Amino acid sequence: MQQIALISKQRPRRSAQNGEEGFTLIEVLVVITIIGLMMGLVGPRVLNYLAESKVKAAKIQVQSFASALDLFYLDAGRYPTSSEGLTLLVRSGGSSVAAWNGPYLKGGNVPNDPWGKPYVYRSPGQHGAYDVLSYGADGQEGGAGTAADIASWTP
Repeated sequence: MQQIALISKQRPRRSAQNGEEGFTLIEVLVVITIIGLMMGLVGPRVLNYLAESKVKAAKIQVQSFASALDLFYLDAGRYPTSSEGLTLLVRSGGSSVAAWNGPYLKGGNVPNDPWGKPYVYRSPGQHGAYDVLSYGADGQEGGAGTAADIASWTP
């Protein structure tokens, strides 16, 4: 018992009244301000990278459609019509395509663009045998930056 009493006497207890425990309101506000400033500087850059990555993903998907359409052409001797659309690359059109040797796209369905909208397919196209395009972030024809159209005929 005496040892316990001695140990407790050797360590002075801190009390909240001394002001040594916890953080003051000013310290908490300073930390929140610093975090807010860091997010203000870093946040826009992260969002810009996200927008750029969606544009790159759409370009890759359009190139994938172009490759699949070329394979379809080699088998069927023609491109899918506008009314048949890109779904003919994943599901047989029945008797309309006797030499269908697909699916030409993996996954069993035609993916939407990175903004959740379907790709536009036209055959015959205005810029070649077919046109595949996404209207970009704004979902409307034309635009600039991330809202620009991504098309099969542009690099």
